[in-house]
Amino acid sequence: MNTKHTIPSDEDLTAFIDGELTAEEAARIEALVSEDEHVAERLEFLARASLPFEQVFAPLLAEAPRQKLETMLAAIPAQQRAKSASAQTFASRRRFLGALAASLIAGIAIDRAVIGIGARLSAKDENSEWRSVVADYISLYTPETLAGPVPAREAQAAQLGPLDEKLGLSLSPEAVALPGIDFKRALLLQYDGKPLAQVAYLDPETGPMALCIVMSDAGPKTPDLESRKGMNVVYWSNETHAFMLIGRVPADRMKELGEDVRRRLSA
Repeated sequence: MNTKHTIPSDEDLTAFIDGELTAEEAARIEALVSEDEHVAERLEFLARASLPFEQVFAPLLAEAPRQKLETMLAAIPAQQRAKSASAQTFASRRRFLGALAASLIAGIAIDRAVIGIGARLSAKDENSEWRSVVADYISLYTPETLAGPVPAREAQAAQLGPLDEKLGLSLSPEAVALPGIDFKRALLLQYDGKPLAQVAYLDPETGPMALCIVMSDAGPKTPDLESRKGMNVVYWSNETHAFMLIGRVPADRMKELGEDVRRRLSA
């Protein structure tokens, strides 16, 4: 099977950061990072999350002769400090920061890098974090979590009612139905102080799935695909809400299901 364009999982990206992949797999990740903005952003996020620079270097920053060290930092070639989404530059930055971590200069350089990366990630995708939280939650589901009969249409409508009221939507059993996949339950959750609707399904072949919706003012976004926790995610947004469909269904099928439910929810 050709895996060149397979979206890497968080586990793959973490192994890449830690240098645990084979040369062939590492080369594949590097190529994907160069070609796919979403993969590059996720790799950068995981690298930042796994390195608690600010806490580690806080004592050094408190004692460092800042003026002298900043002068030394300014003398470092600009290309070494440049940030890029490409895997080659990303790897160079990791080696550069790793070398600086052994000296007092690292206390200044790394703290600035962390702040810059965080600001850039927030600007590029304000909705990324809620998808990460949902993926963590859904990854805990098993087929047994959603065992039991499929609720009758009246019961489905009754479960969807509170979601409509909180999110300002009109969700009918027909609008959220996925062909060949069983509706199991609809829940009202909360994320960052905002109501979050979750419609859970059970696919007989791949297991649990979920359609999740949260209020958002980030603006419209056309459907896109990513991988989280070993699952495929199709996500999009309109003027008032952000949506995601998540599960272990193959990517092509997931995109079809996402487009189908998006069209019905927009009708």
